[in-house]
Amino acid sequence: MSKAGAKFSEVKELLMKDEEFKAEYEKLKPRYDVISQIIEARTSQNITQEELALRVGTQKSNISRLESGTYNPSLDFLSKVARSLGKEVQVILK
Repeated sequence: MSKAGAKFSEVKELLMKDEEFKAEYEKLKPRYDVISQIIEARTSQNITQEELALRVGTQKSNISRLESGTYNPSLDFLSKVARSLGKEVQVILK
């Protein structure tokens, strides 16, 4: 049984042809790259959002908002999350 819908990569390719969309996407890309890395680290360690929240010392809703992209975290908060996952934050200005 196949799922209805389109692949994200196909939709993205189509949308990236729109210069306004492309500019906005590129502006938000660093945020979503960080989110993807956090989700990958958490899931690869089989840690729930609730468990990560306990490690960080915050509420599950804050982790959920972080992972959904609806929360603009401070660098300190990102550092706490990273340390809780055995990682560190590295900032590079280009």
